[in-house]
Amino acid sequence: MSDTGDTGRREGGRDGIRGAALGRAPVPLSVLDLVTVGAGSTAHAALRTSVEIARLAESRGYHRHWVAEHHSMPGVASSSPAVILAHLAAHTSRIRLGSGGVMLPNHAPLAVAEQFGTLEALAPGRIDLGLGRAPGTDPRTAAALRGAGRLDEAADEFPRSLSELIRFLDDDFPDGHPYARVHAVPGPVQGPAGRPPIWLLGSSGFSARLAGGLGLPFAYAHHFSAAGTLPALDLYRQSFRPSAVLDAPYAVIGVAALAADTAAEARAEVLTGALSMLRLRSGRPGLIPTPDEAAAYPYSPLEREFIEGRLVDIVHGTPDEVRDGLDDLAKRTGADELMLTANAHGGEARLRSYELIADAYGLPVEAPVAG
Repeated sequence: MSDTGDTGRREGGRDGIRGAALGRAPVPLSVLDLVTVGAGSTAHAALRTSVEIARLAESRGYHRHWVAEHHSMPGVASSSPAVILAHLAAHTSRIRLGSGGVMLPNHAPLAVAEQFGTLEALAPGRIDLGLGRAPGTDPRTAAALRGAGRLDEAADEFPRSLSELIRFLDDDFPDGHPYARVHAVPGPVQGPAGRPPIWLLGSSGFSARLAGGLGLPFAYAHHFSAAGTLPALDLYRQSFRPSAVLDAPYAVIGVAALAADTAAEARAEVLTGALSMLRLRSGRPGLIPTPDEAAAYPYSPLEREFIEGRLVDIVHGTPDEVRDGLDDLAKRTGADELMLTANAHGGEARLRSYELIADAYGLPVEAPVAG
């Protein structure tokens, strides 16, 4: 896989991938945005909050802001990452923006290449293309997205689809290939152009091994599969082969983290996300409940066990407690970057959390760019 290495891509790091740790942070800090919709709110308000978070993150030195693809989940408004990223690009000027990720089996590789070629043209040097193998939804919705007969086929063909996507982005299908005269536009066929670095995302060893073998950066979903973090990162590092993209492994982990002015307030906020996940796993997805609703919910013993298990893996509390928890996680995993996701009912709580964490680490304070 080739790497254009244009100047714009290197603004956020020497290769457009690696970030810089600022303030007292042990590693670069970034944002994973699920565009959550709370009870009593709307998708419009959630998307407006995403803009506010991206602008705050940019002004406080967070390295990147990613949006995750999910489908048929009332409490999550991020079904179309490329559309949201175009909107965020129009309201920011420096922070890297990307997909965390696009679920490649749901899409034709050419369509993804066109979407992210367009994003790269809109925001040169600031776009990341994170790719996942899972559907980002339940099997029935995946069938509606892909066609019922393609569920297993689409997942099994991930390496082939990835290879095809890379060739569309680089416009380098060999002569004689059926797609040799098919071009992703915007793209290199129009002249020299940068293109987004590709990341592989995962919550198991499959993508870890594939990312390592291809010499690509890897992002692990610690926020919902914490038990597998260390094995997946070890597998990625052991499998890594230097490439034109990276000469050494670069691993990001997604971390559920929320800071508030008091520990009690933080627990009340993260409980809303935990109850939302409980309902999703029980086949009852809905909007993110309010803190009052989550506190009053009549948990069964089994449900309480599930909730407490979720909360153990969420770094939450006062700013100092969250900072200490993130420091410990970075040390235990050796992650090169922490990508923080704040799953809570209200947009204000999420914004406040990112601000408090930035303050706890002494991240720079800059006036946001108008736009």
